[in-house]
Amino acid sequence: MTSKTVAPRTGDDVQDERLIRGVGVRGAIDGFARRVRGGDLGALPVMIGLVLIWAVFQALNPNFLSANNLVNLTLQCAAVGTIALGVVVVLLVGQIDLSVGSVSGLAAAVLGVTFAQSGWPLPLAIVAALAVGPLIGLFYSFLFNRFGVPSFVITLGGLLGILGLQLAVLGANTSINIPYGSWLVTFAQSTFLPPWLAYCLAAVASLGVFASAWTRSRRRRAHGLSTRPLTLDVVKAAALFVAMALAIAYLATDRGVGVMFVLFVLLVVVMDLLLRRTRWGRSVYAVGGSVEAARRAGIRVARVYLSAFVICSTLAALGGILAAGRLASAAATSGAGDTNLNAIAAAVIGGTSLFGGRGSAWSALLGILVIQSISSGLTLMNLNSSVRFIVTGAVLLLAVVIDSLSRRSRESHGTG
Repeated sequence: MTSKTVAPRTGDDVQDERLIRGVGVRGAIDGFARRVRGGDLGALPVMIGLVLIWAVFQALNPNFLSANNLVNLTLQCAAVGTIALGVVVVLLVGQIDLSVGSVSGLAAAVLGVTFAQSGWPLPLAIVAALAVGPLIGLFYSFLFNRFGVPSFVITLGGLLGILGLQLAVLGANTSINIPYGSWLVTFAQSTFLPPWLAYCLAAVASLGVFASAWTRSRRRRAHGLSTRPLTLDVVKAAALFVAMALAIAYLATDRGVGVMFVLFVLLVVVMDLLLRRTRWGRSVYAVGGSVEAARRAGIRVARVYLSAFVICSTLAALGGILAAGRLASAAATSGAGDTNLNAIAAAVIGGTSLFGGRGSAWSALLGILVIQSISSGLTLMNLNSSVRFIVTGAVLLLAVVIDSLSRRSRESHGTG
């Protein structure tokens, strides 16, 4: 008989096998710790901040975490959160849009005039109001790409000009009531998911998270790259489902999960997939990270800027429509006040960098939860709006400081 000679396994062979099979749970934890030390904080600060805010307000007022207050909080998040989602996209390419509040107000005015006054069918009125967004975004991108005018100046001028258009559209009417019997008002104010459907959506979301992680691991394994253990992905998906199921069960003790909030979350999910899993999304991060490097890589930078401005304005218009339905009115004050502040602050507080190239669609959801939690908590304490502005401004400043420090830490680790 002849025997085969088996070559001894070297350390490199063992290391390659470990990389392909997975880094292990301990390796995943060590990797997370290294990212945090390197300044890649992700959503960690805002998650910790949200827990602290909820704990403080609950201690000050036991009604804060009541099902009734949390249902109201989620409904309040939807409109401004949709606007903040568009701001996230613009910030990712290193630009800013200061006119999102005015755009939302103009869309609400168009909706009110066409539907409540002119008698247009509601779907047609919504399309007309929504069309305001991409038209403004195209105009902004033209000025930015063609003449190189800074986005800060363009959108600051847009804030004033669009406010004038809003007043012109409303005319002599400072406020237009939208009929309570319309399905838009019903959708925004009193449409909630039945618990069984909410649980089904939670299960689908959890399975989607696991499928996404499993697909990513399979692709990395096929290229010989390290992967997370499958057990970790299963635990993550299961924990997500349990958390959502508990939240649904608690909210169901009052009115349940509002459909308008579900729409907002779906928009966040779709935008997250577009940013992480498409060529366009990778281009957005590349342009935000380094315009010159993106241009040399063959990315059409002007088109990326155009898409960012158009998406931002379109989501601002959609947010204005949702806000009009929530308030059952369109007025000269629609989109005014703290709408701009809350939308931009939500994007930054949620973890989107002002320097571009870092952040995610989930920043809009996390950030608006922080903003509305502060507002709701201070309202329950019977404090006036001045305190709310001060607290929100302080939280925004803290978020920018954390962003600057993490950016400095990343740069020092990258050059060190």
